[in-house]
Amino acid sequence: MQHSPDMSQLLKLAQSPAGQQLLSLLQHSGGRDLENAIAKASAGDYSEAQKSLSSLLSTPEAQALLKQMEEIK
Repeated sequence: MQHSPDMSQLLKLAQSPAGQQLLSLLQHSGGRDLENAIAKASAGDYSEAQKSLSSLLSTPEAQALLKQMEEIK
């Protein structure tokens, strides 16, 4: 059984400057993949959501933003 992420932590990350930049990057680079990932995550399937975004998140720009977000935690 997977645990759902802490919503307050997710909101904090999403509202951070790096989070906003990452969301913008994902929307512009792969809107359909982002929508698919959101739908899967909403249904509780976090593993499939992650798979949907893996190619987008592997870009150097996305990796840099993810690293910044990791530091916010």
